[in-house]
Amino acid sequence: MYLTGHPTRRPRLLQGNQAIAEGAIYAGARFYAGYPITPSSEIADECAARMPRIGGVYLQMEDEIASIAAVIGAALAGAKALTATSGPGFSLMQENLGLAVLGEVPCVVVDVQRSGPSTGLATKPAQSDIMQARWGRHGDQSIIALCPATVGECFALTVQAFNFAERFRTPVILLADEIVGHMRENVLLPRPGEVAVIERTAPHGAPAAYLPFAAMADGVAPLAAYGGERVFHITSSMHGADGISNNNPDNAAARIRHLHEKIDRHHDEIVLTRDFDTADAEVLIVTLGAPTRAARSAALEARAAGIRAGVLQVQTVWPFPAAKVAALGRRARVVVVPEMNYSGQLAGEVAKVLGPAADIRRVNRYNGTIITPAQILAAICPT
Repeated sequence: MYLTGHPTRRPRLLQGNQAIAEGAIYAGARFYAGYPITPSSEIADECAARMPRIGGVYLQMEDEIASIAAVIGAALAGAKALTATSGPGFSLMQENLGLAVLGEVPCVVVDVQRSGPSTGLATKPAQSDIMQARWGRHGDQSIIALCPATVGECFALTVQAFNFAERFRTPVILLADEIVGHMRENVLLPRPGEVAVIERTAPHGAPAAYLPFAAMADGVAPLAAYGGERVFHITSSMHGADGISNNNPDNAAARIRHLHEKIDRHHDEIVLTRDFDTADAEVLIVTLGAPTRAARSAALEARAAGIRAGVLQVQTVWPFPAAKVAALGRRARVVVVPEMNYSGQLAGEVAKVLGPAADIRRVNRYNGTIITPAQILAAICPT
């Protein structure tokens, strides 16, 4: 590990899951609760070793339901908190994740996706939780979900996930996949202070007057910590600005609208993408996660053959970057969407944006193996 002020820094060979743990710690996370599950277990391993050394807490929980409950409690007590899981565990977390949405609890949930359904291919990759991340909870709500494609992005987007969680007082999902989680690459980690780390806004004024859900001008309410001088209530039921249950229809409408608008109004700040040779692209490859590398290789091979191909990498999958997809996709004659699932969960969102007239070619792989450049090239230039 590098030292602050050391004259040289050397890259570290890190696994994606290790980089996620490093990113969480860099962002200020000091609480981890989780239950081991392939292919995310290395995140728990790292946090078990590291958290106690830096004044943090690691809790081995009895299951995923308890894990997310503990994370919510720690976050409300003032800690930056996370858990990590995979598909089956992510399913178990949905009800309490809905509580975190309604309670506006800042926390991070890492889902390192694997092949399913059920236990499925427990050690093999997939990208079949895209829709679960968005719609897995019942009721009207919005969510932020980020998707890394490299080990460096595992670190950077974990920091960003905590920043979004604290900035917008909301749970954030880091939607990785087995390939990225277990990939190893050299990463030059930033020194403390080189990357911005956001802290939640603390309330001011008389403690007795504190309203835990009274939003400020930016649409986000300050959050006190349990155990302090401000005594407040958070419930899983619909509530007013004071946190007390309130079933009034006007209040309910205002609460639901608020959960959406505090994210919608900051859409441009939240939505992150990367472009590779898209300025003149006649073939646009829209990708996220592990297939991004194959997509970039396929695009380079296509260009070598005289086909102007480019790649749009989606880093923020929710909210979906519809405007960026529209701007690039409508200029292209062909749009190719490679993803590791059967139903085309990413391609479906692209199709919603571009409409039925667009030539959208799906490259789907769902047998627990990665998509290759050759498979993407076959969609670009079918024989």
